[in-house]
Amino acid sequence: MKNDELATSKDINLAAVELDYEGFRKLASNPHLSVHERIGFPDAYRERFEEAIFRDICEKLPSLTSSKKVILDIGPGCANLPRMLIDLCERNDHRLILVDSEEMLRQLPDAPHVTKVSGFFPNNIEAVRSAANGPIDAVLSYSVLQYLFVETNPFHVMDVLVDLLAEGGEILFGDIPNASKRRRFFLSQAGIRFHREFTGRDDLPPLPSPSAGQGLIDDAVLQGLISRAHSMSCDAYLVPQPSSLPMANRRDDLLVRKP
Repeated sequence: MKNDELATSKDINLAAVELDYEGFRKLASNPHLSVHERIGFPDAYRERFEEAIFRDICEKLPSLTSSKKVILDIGPGCANLPRMLIDLCERNDHRLILVDSEEMLRQLPDAPHVTKVSGFFPNNIEAVRSAANGPIDAVLSYSVLQYLFVETNPFHVMDVLVDLLAEGGEILFGDIPNASKRRRFFLSQAGIRFHREFTGRDDLPPLPSPSAGQGLIDDAVLQGLISRAHSMSCDAYLVPQPSSLPMANRRDDLLVRKP
């Protein structure tokens, strides 16, 4: 499907579309899509899960539930998670910086405590730095790292974010598709049962060939990012999602903390 069709089509198979920053800009403009579809998810994977996802985010980023912090959200999209974050930041007297395309950001509410920075991150890092006007206490980037991995250097992303952090600051790269974890899961009996129940067929889950891993995040990429954070004097952990989340069996969260 061509990018222009992403902005107008009523029938988009999101699983078959290779999305990038420009593709998301088009999806964001499509009046026929739900807010979940505009950020690349079928409704079934987000609509009933956003409160559970947000609770998990808050547990992993304790700065969110404190007060008077500076929070950065990279790639918030236009669905309900950023709206929940906007409300929480207002209650806790945080300053919130949202970084995404203009097409996404204009669908989110404006508020005195919210600063919107449009453009592709990290190309707009200086605008982000200016908006922060000092160290940042918590960075959230949820369901975004896989696109940054394809379009830019993820190690550079790690570098610039760690550089922005305050002492005791945290980064959560959430909901990362891990090709290695997915393969392990579908080789397991639990994964085979899941596949058969989901498809209604008796066959085995199809496993990708080694060459199909190009452009995908796997264990090696995640371990490399952890090592990069360690080299910058930060702690870093690969942490699981609660089993109640819709893709916990094949996604990971990467948590970075600056002592």
